[in-house]
Amino acid sequence: MPACQTAESFRGWQNIALSCDTFPYNEADSMKPKADEIIPTRESLLGRLKDWQDNESWREFFAIYRKLIFSMAIRSGLSQQESEEVVQETIISVAKTIKGFDYDPKKCSFKSWLRHLAHKRIADCFRKRSPEHLLKEPASHETGNTPAIERVPDSNAADLDALWEEQWQNELLETAMARVKTQVSAKQFQIFDFYVLKKMPAEQVSKALNVSVAQIYLARHRTTKLLKKEKARLEDRMG
Repeated sequence: MPACQTAESFRGWQNIALSCDTFPYNEADSMKPKADEIIPTRESLLGRLKDWQDNESWREFFAIYRKLIFSMAIRSGLSQQESEEVVQETIISVAKTIKGFDYDPKKCSFKSWLRHLAHKRIADCFRKRSPEHLLKEPASHETGNTPAIERVPDSNAADLDALWEEQWQNELLETAMARVKTQVSAKQFQIFDFYVLKKMPAEQVSKALNVSVAQIYLARHRTTKLLKKEKARLEDRMG
């Protein structure tokens, strides 16, 4: 590929990463993909990302993994603006290294690779904070939080690994739940929602939805079974 064409492609996906300034983080973000398209297979997406001109795949990658990266940056102690920067820089890091990344889950899973890139960008944000910024932070005994200087990933990698895993599992569960919802009847999922998710007593659910306790237990069993199966499938495809 000619150098000028490569540079143009590089700028193309870089603009996609920078577009998160236009779409600030929101739980109900309209960018969020539908349940049936949120997680493509690792191999297919990674293969397509190696083509810098495939803007559609880069948008897909950004829509899928932005929330995960952003959430971990926020929970590590960064501000929203800094977390947006982490998302941008992580996506750019992916683009710069994807062509040299050989997917082999036995050596390095996709999840671990992406986590490593995000960790580095979070560390960069902490290191860029000025001494004045750090001094302005409330004392740890006042907030109950760890001082920012102590939250730099180099000295707290284990905690960030735990955060990443927690966010990863949350994303899997949320996606699995959305998919299972399309596989059962509206009534069955409503029973599951009331009894399992909202933790309402069986007798209360029975009266509210006009169903027997036996139906409640059956809905819980069937939906839970589907949920575990879907989550395991997503873990296999995404990790």
